[in-house]
Amino acid sequence: MGIANQVTSFTASEFGRTLTNNGDGTDHGWGGHHLVIGGAVNGGRFFGRFPSLATSTSNPDDAGWGQIIPTTSVDQYAWTLARWYGLPDDAGGRGLVFPNVTRFTDLSQNGTGSSHLGFLPAAI
Repeated sequence: MGIANQVTSFTASEFGRTLTNNGDGTDHGWGGHHLVIGGAVNGGRFFGRFPSLATSTSNPDDAGWGQIIPTTSVDQYAWTLARWYGLPDDAGGRGLVFPNVTRFTDLSQNGTGSSHLGFLPAAI
């Protein structure tokens, strides 16, 4: 069919659990794995950093009560996809649709050093 570079599949979930027990189990927290598959995908990479699992005040990843803050936001994945669809990088595009995305930068070894992850090219 010749459309491999025009089709991308993306899975997302932010559901996770806290590390500490609340007496009845654990609470909802952040977490998740994402897969991006398609002909235009610059694949073979991992994004983010595995967090420290220490439940102490000295853990910079722990927001308290075992709530681990992710190093890569689901908004970064969505923005990278939206750029591929044609969303502009300016305040009227990215800034309006994903206002929190610039609070995150890609911390992966092969990352772009930007808020977008670069696994898809921007629309031409």
